[in-house]
Amino acid sequence: MRTKALPERPMNYAGLVEYDGTAFAGWAVQPDLRTVEGTLVEALETILRQPVKLAVAGRTDAGVHASGQVVSFRVQADLSPASISYRATAVLPKDLALRRCLAVGENFDARRDARSRSYQYRVINDPIRSPLKRRRAIHVPRELDLDLLREAAILIRGVHDFRAFTPTKTHHVRFTRAVEESSWERRDGLLVYRITANSFLYGMVRALVGTMLEVAGGKRELAEFARLLSGGERSEAGRALPAPGLTLVNVRYETLISTR
Repeated sequence: MRTKALPERPMNYAGLVEYDGTAFAGWAVQPDLRTVEGTLVEALETILRQPVKLAVAGRTDAGVHASGQVVSFRVQADLSPASISYRATAVLPKDLALRRCLAVGENFDARRDARSRSYQYRVINDPIRSPLKRRRAIHVPRELDLDLLREAAILIRGVHDFRAFTPTKTHHVRFTRAVEESSWERRDGLLVYRITANSFLYGMVRALVGTMLEVAGGKRELAEFARLLSGGERSEAGRALPAPGLTLVNVRYETLISTR
């Protein structure tokens, strides 16, 4: 039974959200579709007994995963932040959890205050596919040159025009993004790409990785890839790779501890 009195005014909370995106139609609420936002809001409203409106660090597409997604919301609750995360996760489905919750400053906004976001894309580069990794990585059986992948990744660092790596029909009006980190490594039988930027265009990471794999597979020259980083048509770049390989792993803030 709840005995603690409600606070006089709503408090602001931030939450660390983790999900397997396989069975979700993306983050944002859509009519008659199972989404991460819709499922999380339903759980929070169930335990808090009031309407909840979420701000989110980055909207992920259908099938994309997250281990470091961040939300913020303002509610009038008699539960501790730890109790909010525990109780919400208890009623959430197995592929979604509110891993952490904490009280934050009144003006904190998960989207507006994010300074950078980091994604990973995982590739099984082996002649034989892996049943156990299929939900979190894509399978590429052909041989890939890791040195070329690393050279291509270095070219992405800095400020570039990424219009060749997002659909032609788009809501974006500005295509320049500042990339802080871009690198490939071989880890546990996987090729893992990591990228950190101030923000991302729709489909940008998957298109970048698809084009880099063409370079590493001998289907595209490194110089051609470099040219596309100064702008170009979407048709000139490689195909966007499937969603299961992509995970939002970290969001950085100045006023809130990193989700890494």
